[in-house]
Amino acid sequence: MAETGGFAEVGGVAQTGGAREIFDPRWRSDPYPLYRTLRESARCHWLSPARIGVLTRHADCVAVLQDSAWGHVPMETSAFRPVTDQDEGLRSMLRANPPTHTRLRRLVSRAFTPARIARFRPMAEALAGELLAAAVDRGEVDLVEAFTRPLPLRVICSLLGVPAHDEKVFSGWASALTRGLDPDQVLDPVERAQRTEATRAFADYFTALIARRRAEPADDLLSDLIAVQDQGDRLGADELLEICVLLLVAGYDTTVNLVANAVLALARDPGQYAALQANRTLVPAAIEETLRHDPPVQWTGRTALTDTDLAGQAFRAGDGIILVAGAAHRDPAAFPDPDRFDLTRYASASAPAARHLGFGHGLHYCLGAPLARLEAETMLTALLDRVARLEIVAEPTYRPHLAVRGVDALQIRLHPAG
Repeated sequence: MAETGGFAEVGGVAQTGGAREIFDPRWRSDPYPLYRTLRESARCHWLSPARIGVLTRHADCVAVLQDSAWGHVPMETSAFRPVTDQDEGLRSMLRANPPTHTRLRRLVSRAFTPARIARFRPMAEALAGELLAAAVDRGEVDLVEAFTRPLPLRVICSLLGVPAHDEKVFSGWASALTRGLDPDQVLDPVERAQRTEATRAFADYFTALIARRRAEPADDLLSDLIAVQDQGDRLGADELLEICVLLLVAGYDTTVNLVANAVLALARDPGQYAALQANRTLVPAAIEETLRHDPPVQWTGRTALTDTDLAGQAFRAGDGIILVAGAAHRDPAAFPDPDRFDLTRYASASAPAARHLGFGHGLHYCLGAPLARLEAETMLTALLDRVARLEIVAEPTYRPHLAVRGVDALQIRLHPAG
């Protein structure tokens, strides 16, 4: 395990399964027993000396996301980034507060429209069919390599106007940047250097691509972002780069993990897979249940912008907090029988389930959620069309990432339909 940089347990932290264990790789394949211990033992746990609280209950996590007392600070002064390079460029809307966040989101929303997103459905459907046909022919495959990774990568690169021959290098950058979302205290020097290198390489690439799109606009989101304006206001050069980084990280890795987690849950419960085959209208509900039951984004951070009280604790301005969505989603106070993957949980309009935090909540609700849902629903539908039964050949392995948790390899035998 990477050195945790002084994270330690202090008063109020459960003696069994301390909060710092969320950084321990032995929990990566199944963190939910640890989350249960933390959730049941105390409302708030502390990591020290960084003064970072850890919340695991649904109501407390929602309260933070709705409270203007919590937000983001410049990364060089954040409890989560005590040793970050000044060059590191993962700010964008993820790291902004109003009014900056409000302005950026308004401008990006004018380009990243439902119509722009909907245009990717035919491409996603065709590619899903092509990838699955090849996978079914092979019989036994690593479904991440063969299916859940290539499609989101192609979609996000097409969205940004990146040529197909550059897709592989984008995949490497995305991995380094996603790992870099974890607190600096759990990254070793090599991982921090890889994050910085990926950020600089990405910036160089897109600085050149932005210049080309300014001279010769194309039919892609990047050209739309360059052109968008609101009462004379436009995105600056640095803002364009930051939005592209955000789209790469949020629009690629999380979707890969979402679909892999859905397939894994369905493979582990053949009855649910059969029920989904029999009733395709449950596919959207299956996506929502995956986001709750095994979310790609396991936890996220906020910083106290002012002195405030929460979960029976006093926080000072500058204190950090980790909201463990993976734990909040298994909170029995919010979700009946929370450890069960239930296709029908989000299918009832008359008795809706509690809102999950898979795409965030409140001010920072994920702008790309419609695209992720479109890709995931397209991919699951293609799987149902072509595969009668899923058979797990080997238990999945997981990537080293913590905040954005995902399957690295999933060996599956695909039994063809018909």
